[in-house]
Amino acid sequence: MTTVGFIGSGNIGGVVAKLAVDAGYDVVLSNSRGPETLADLVASLGSKARAATAAEAAEAGDIVVVSVPFKAFRDLPVAELAGKVVLDTNNYYPQRDGTFAEIDEAKRTSAELEQEQLAGAQVVKVFNNVYFRHLQSLARPSGSADRSALPIAGDDPAALLAATEFLDRIGYDAYEAGTLADSWRFEPGTPVYGTPYGSFEDPAGTPANVATIRDAVAAATR
Repeated sequence: MTTVGFIGSGNIGGVVAKLAVDAGYDVVLSNSRGPETLADLVASLGSKARAATAAEAAEAGDIVVVSVPFKAFRDLPVAELAGKVVLDTNNYYPQRDGTFAEIDEAKRTSAELEQEQLAGAQVVKVFNNVYFRHLQSLARPSGSADRSALPIAGDDPAALLAATEFLDRIGYDAYEAGTLADSWRFEPGTPVYGTPYGSFEDPAGTPANVATIRDAVAAATR
């Protein structure tokens, strides 16, 4: 069975970890404060979860979910992530992360900068456009009429396939929005960021299928 590593185990990371455990995956969780601070989350997830350092989680994971503030991408364990599929949930928020001229001038996306940092890994952008409560509540079994989709972007076909299969297992369809250079199309300020899944005030959310996400991605402008 595939093991999923987590670098960052907050709102999004914690929800993805729960969905993964429910789907039968083993998970290895980490955060910036140390494994001992994850005891409650590990206990809630059960025997298929354990806590570790970021480097240990990266090494253990066949797939690794990176869910840390974008400004921390240069601190990721590069060697341990080499050869891994990295699911990048990050968004660039200048007020939190400081300014990056390459992104501000539309020369690079945040995911491209992360891929350059993690040259030996295969980065796929995903989970960054959905409210964590909706991510939990909208998961549905494969074939469900009200199944939602999440946009993904990546440069490596095999990594995109791995991400699609993982999403399918945890309750979502995938819509391939293009390469990492195209990932701005589902970042903050675009039509697919949050809106298709309903109001943040409604924790149940609104299902958004592949066609809905495709149309929202196509409507994105810079």
